[in-house]
Amino acid sequence: MKKNLSHLINVMFIPILFVFAIWFVKGYELISENSLSELAIHPWNTEKILNILTFPLIHADFSHLLNNTYPIIILGGIISSVYKEISNRVFLLSYVLSGMIFWGLGDSTPVIGASGVVYALGSFILVSGFIKKQPRLAMLSFLIIFLNFFNLWGIIEIEKDNISQTAHLSGVIAGLIIAFIYRKKGPQAKIYNYELEEELERKVMDINYSYKKDD
Repeated sequence: MKKNLSHLINVMFIPILFVFAIWFVKGYELISENSLSELAIHPWNTEKILNILTFPLIHADFSHLLNNTYPIIILGGIISSVYKEISNRVFLLSYVLSGMIFWGLGDSTPVIGASGVVYALGSFILVSGFIKKQPRLAMLSFLIIFLNFFNLWGIIEIEKDNISQTAHLSGVIAGLIIAFIYRKKGPQAKIYNYELEEELERKVMDINYSYKKDD
């Protein structure tokens, strides 16, 4: 049991560390009675560009926090299990790239929350599933994203107090880019016998052609 738990923590270290961080931040806000909303992302504001690194850590309330916690665990677990070699890089790129894209696409409204990271991870699994012809991965990610949208797991716009769909879109774009970058990593499409036979026939034909050409 302890070995299984230790293995799980090692495999999912980054997602677990991230979840711990967002709960620690909310706990700090609760105990200190201080809001950290000043760490929100402000699109196009160069003075607060470093808030790209802080806004996913801040959540409006425990409902917002909880609704971003379990998709991070689920999607992070899928990526850690299936894409072991690149899982940490995928998570960190999802974190940074989703924020960078939103900083360029968003309006002036400050935003907090980790849903951009959620959508980036889901988009990565979805697109990678199609690229690598892994339909079960694609369908699983699609289901999670659908439930995410249905339950309105959102990034909160502080001034308007509603869902930032632009931040969701930024996450989707980030996941697509990351899936393309790592298209040759992780599980690859299966090669079936008939495909191997066709490839062998092509090689034989090429050899025969070269032989006749030399004659």
